[in-house]
Parts: sequence; structure tokens; C-alpha cells
Amino acid sequence: MPNPILNDNNFNEQERILEGTPMTINGTIQITAFLGLLLICAATFVWSRFSAGYTDLGMMLMGGGLIVGFILGLIIAFTRNKMLIPVYAVCEGCALGGISSIFESQFPGIVLQAVAGTFAALFSMLVLYKLRVIQATDKFRSVIFISTASIAAVYLVDIIGSFFGLHVPLINSSSTAGIAVTLIVVVIAALNLILDFDFIERGEQMMLPKDFEWYGAFGLMVTLVWLYVEILRLLAKINRK
Repeated sequence: MPNPILNDNNFNEQERILEGTPMTINGTIQITAFLGLLLICAATFVWSRFSAGYTDLGMMLMGGGLIVGFILGLIIAFTRNKMLIPVYAVCEGCALGGISSIFESQFPGIVLQAVAGTFAALFSMLVLYKLRVIQATDKFRSVIFISTASIAAVYLVDIIGSFFGLHVPLINSSSTAGIAVTLIVVVIAALNLILDFDFIERGEQMMLPKDFEWYGAFGLMVTLVWLYVEILRLLAKINRK
């Protein structure tokens, strides 16, 4: 989902003035790779617990990762505490490890397909951004922000409704319409990558402080995790149809 950190309007004058080493694209990439490694290690561990038959432990780690990761994500977004970002990556890894294991047990091979789809979307958006085929204009930002916020609101309503046995139509449906809805969500998630790339590039141009490399990497990770989960859900719906 869109990260409030990745918004120029949130930068005060002190942050816009360089003090010390500035953020760079390469530095952001390195931190993203580090966070990705933490996520993969945590995901692999939780997956191994499911594979070894320790389902209760796996479910506990997955649930804990989902809840703590969500809370940490909000804290990081609004307080910009970079020390929590590695912990967030581990929590997301625990959540994804469990989710991926469950989907893989139902549809063998689906995780590899989802990973491939996520990287394909990442590189496709990067190429489109570099070639300026898609530009992060103010109108583009507004449309993506409103679209993503709307999706988040619908998901929240669905989660709350699930406690009462109610669900938003098409969200979990494997019908043609349900697949189309999830496909639209995947596209919106992928387009959020353009906003992440734009923030990182302009952050370097504005010579923001070095700490903003962590925030750029955090925003990119949030988007990639969301994109992966949505692609996983899309593939599962297609397999069920």
C-alpha cells in the first residue's frame, strides 16, 4: 500500500537541506537487498516448520508476523524509525513463509510462479519508468493513491465482516468477475512501484539525508510484498476455476 513516507509533502525544510552524506539509488538498492535477504531467511524458516509437520508453530509464526508486521508498518510509516525496518522485514518473511506454504500445499508450483510474476512486474515497471513511458505526475500519484486507499478500505471491510460471516462480493470469488477484480488489484499494486522508483530517484536528486535510503527501501518492500500476495491470490483463483 502507499507509504506516507514516500511523499514529498512530508519533508520539512531541514530534511530538504543536505547535512552529511546524501541518499543514493545504489545505497537504497543495497538496503533493499539486505531487507530482502532477511525476509527470505524468515520465510524459509517458517516454510520449513510447515514442511516438518510443526503446523501449530508455523501458524503461530505466520499469525504473529502478520499482526506485528502490520503494526510495525504503521509505526515506521508515521514515525520514520529506521531501526524497526529490519524487524518489519523479518515479520513479513514469517507471514509470507506461512502463506506461501499453505498455497503451495494446495497448488504445487504456485509459489515459484508468483515469485516469477513479481519479479517480472518489478522489471517491467522499472523499464517503463526508465523509458518515461509511465511518469509519476501529480495526476498519476493522485489516481494511484485513491485507487490503493479504496482497495485498502474494501479489504478492511472484508476482514471486519469476516468475523460476522460476511464478505465483500468478488474479493474471494474464483469466478471470472472475481479473477478480473484481483487482476485489477495486481495492476494497481504494480503501478505503485512507479511511485517508489520516483521517490528514490528524486530523493537522490534532492540530496536527502542518508537515512532516507531506508525509507525508500521500506516503501519498495511494502509494495513488493503486497504485489506478491496479490499475484499468489490471482493464480490460486485461476487454478480453482
